[in-house]
Amino acid sequence: MQQFLDVAPGIRLWTEQRGAADAPPLLLVMGAQATGVGWPDELVDALAEHHRVIRYDHRDTGRSTWCFSPTLRAGGAPIRPYRIADLADDVIAVLDGLGIERAHLVGMSLGGMLAQMVLADHPDRWIGATLIGTMALSTTPYTAPDGSVVPVGELPGIRPEVLELWARPVEDHGPEAEVARRLEHWRVLAGGQLPFDAAYYEALERRVIEHTGHHRVGTAHGRADDGGMLRTEELARNEVPTLVIAAPAEPVFPPPHPQHLAQCIGGAHVVEIPGMGHALPPAVQGPLAEAILAHTGAVTAV
Repeated sequence: MQQFLDVAPGIRLWTEQRGAADAPPLLLVMGAQATGVGWPDELVDALAEHHRVIRYDHRDTGRSTWCFSPTLRAGGAPIRPYRIADLADDVIAVLDGLGIERAHLVGMSLGGMLAQMVLADHPDRWIGATLIGTMALSTTPYTAPDGSVVPVGELPGIRPEVLELWARPVEDHGPEAEVARRLEHWRVLAGGQLPFDAAYYEALERRVIEHTGHHRVGTAHGRADDGGMLRTEELARNEVPTLVIAAPAEPVFPPPHPQHLAQCIGGAHVVEIPGMGHALPPAVQGPLAEAILAHTGAVTAV
């Protein structure tokens, strides 16, 4: 079932629900500039066997309101569209708009950061949480297995091949060229440990373009104000059962970011998905669904 929700003045978000209406709700939150259909149908359907699964398009993606125009101020300074915190507010607004009091939460990449923010700020709204491909919103140092302590600023950064790709200007040469550019992007994000399924990613991006209605690339989330995102103390006090997915081929938040994240969040535990990078290809969807469902099943049963 598809539904549009008015979540803020001038902001309407596209949502979709799958699964039994009386099943425990599970909200999927995607990453920066990613639509809700970035969550693969096969994964959504597997989760929907046990949950009322909700996915949605962030503002400035997919069928939701595109409200940001990258106009420069006088003097050439870019206009910031809104705060990352506004995207976190949208997470809660989706629950409110659908009349859901409490839900399971799954966030990937920027969605994992938004998940941390709403875990910290609205713990009463969540039954359990799963965080994928993200970093801790915490200044707590990482304690390595050998007992050494690593400051957050010394943890591994985004891999150079990703940064190089992100630094390239994006020019509009038509939809076919855009699909090819996105395919190259996925090849780098996938991490290289699993065979790259080009046909899968091409089909995904063609579906995203069809869903959105155009092939333009949004820049709002990358320009958004990221001030005030840290939740160090709140995450340390967390009592919402939290699963952290570790991806050994992750090029954006490489290991030990998942282990650090779990150390920063009270009561969190880690499950590794072999071969996984910063993507959700068919090879990882089954193990990922199993890990999420094992976590939600244990939490719901308590």
